[in-house]
Amino acid sequence: MCYMETYESWLASEYIDSETKEELRQIAGNEKEIEDRFYKDLEFGTGGLRGVIGAGTNRLNIYTVRKATQGLANFIISEKGQNKGVAIAYDSRHMSPEFSKEAALCLNANGIKTYRFDTLRPTPELSFALRELGCIAGIVITASHNPPEYNGYKVYWEDGAQITAPKDKQIITEVNNVTDLGQVKTMDEAAAVSEGLYHTIGQEIDDKYMAALKAQIIHPEYIQKAADAIKIVYTPLHGTGNIPVRRVLKELGFKNVYVVPQQELPDGDFPTVSYPNPEDPKAFELALNLAEEVDADIVLATDPDADRLGVYAKDTSTGKYISFTGNMSGMLIARYILSQRKAAGTLPKNGALVKTIVTTNMADVLAADYQVKLIEVLTGFKYIGEQIKFFEQNHDYQYVFGLEESYGCLVGTHARDKDAVVAVMALCEVAAYCKLSRKTLWDQMIEIYETYGYYKEDLKSITLKGIDGVEKIQSIMNGLRNEPVKAFGTFKVLRMRDYKADKVLDMSDGTETKTGLPNSNVLYYELENDAWCCARPSGTEPKIKFYIGVKGKTLSDAEEKLKLLTDAVMGQIQ
Repeated sequence: MCYMETYESWLASEYIDSETKEELRQIAGNEKEIEDRFYKDLEFGTGGLRGVIGAGTNRLNIYTVRKATQGLANFIISEKGQNKGVAIAYDSRHMSPEFSKEAALCLNANGIKTYRFDTLRPTPELSFALRELGCIAGIVITASHNPPEYNGYKVYWEDGAQITAPKDKQIITEVNNVTDLGQVKTMDEAAAVSEGLYHTIGQEIDDKYMAALKAQIIHPEYIQKAADAIKIVYTPLHGTGNIPVRRVLKELGFKNVYVVPQQELPDGDFPTVSYPNPEDPKAFELALNLAEEVDADIVLATDPDADRLGVYAKDTSTGKYISFTGNMSGMLIARYILSQRKAAGTLPKNGALVKTIVTTNMADVLAADYQVKLIEVLTGFKYIGEQIKFFEQNHDYQYVFGLEESYGCLVGTHARDKDAVVAVMALCEVAAYCKLSRKTLWDQMIEIYETYGYYKEDLKSITLKGIDGVEKIQSIMNGLRNEPVKAFGTFKVLRMRDYKADKVLDMSDGTETKTGLPNSNVLYYELENDAWCCARPSGTEPKIKFYIGVKGKTLSDAEEKLKLLTDAVMGQIQ
């Protein structure tokens, strides 16, 4: 069936509601728009769904949510997990409450219990909740840091991490097998409640989640001693972080926490930012203004579902606030945990630090310094969460810390996804430690650079939308794969890792070895002098991403090398 036929079938269907049909009538005659909405089904990938909200098979709406949920329900039934149930959370985005309820009622109609939060909650709390409740799966309705017109649907399994192989492919197959909307079940909420299928959760889980977070504090006495002196500015960027972040900081004893008033309340329009992403400096404008007013030590921002943390800290020598990348804040927390636990004698002999392949190489030398195992996984925090499961199953390593470059990390094993709430808590403990040592977070970062090397990283993305964009992205990857690059500018390629072909090509002699990681459409180049770059199509957005990293002798040397390599990589592509 072509896209126009599918469009007409939605207009004619008795299953489609009148409001959706009216939206579709509004685009009658606009063939390009009809094509974009109906040329394919919104793809249920390894992370679930993510797309623009609206009517159509290639949009996120109650029908695509129900279809995905029916596929998930069919898989849960095949696994005989219906009695374990599914936990469901949602963020502040448009349609998040509605989509979460539709998912719950579809599961209920299939005889599967659901535990849905009463109001919006952070994604990491969902990961915690499903394990606490003994659920077989979890769903979060969120599009993370995407623009306001987007929403998403993420699936978690019983270990608390997002779905990984082989269950990801098995669930995708079940979703794809739902070819007729008539196959999708739903039921009335009141009936679901009366039958003991639909449950509401809230405060009890919040309290347990808070207790789990506070259990990760290493030195509560540092916080008590420094609490009066530290000034913290925080913004939830209109998302889910406001209540849990403020609560955990208050209960730990921090006295001076200033929340950006214009960004405090949930709002799916994200009216004060063009892009609710703590990786974007523009998202910090209001927070930095407040920081200047109150003379804050640190400035923190969480994304809408509170799994990513952005950080600025004051450089007292200049009076300016300096932006920290996810790699930098991750290294601050990692070094603190490793050093303090070693000093206290609580660092396990079989401890492991887990990072993704595009995370800073500083993690490797830090792990070596503290004699913990460094484990590298594919991009995506679910692979870090998966490692915790493996550690528990195999009893070979104990999880100490995990991080990824995209502003995500996890302290503790209460969740199996990145957790910005626990990251805020941990970073504020580091700030307390620094305050007592008469240092700033920036001073501490410089000390880490001087100890381990001036590692710097960058990320460049090319957005290519629509059918043509998909083809262009594939063309770029095919070109790089079929004609291996020998050098990016003056940076010689030593080895090329092709994770799709599961091979590592040594450029000096042409020998090939295995990557040892699951199949993924990713190319990674190991370069001279501890430099590297990586090409990876995004799994959630119409983008191809280029990750770049260098090591310099000084901060300025690293910045110069990073610019040279970035220019060379992007020049190679364009």
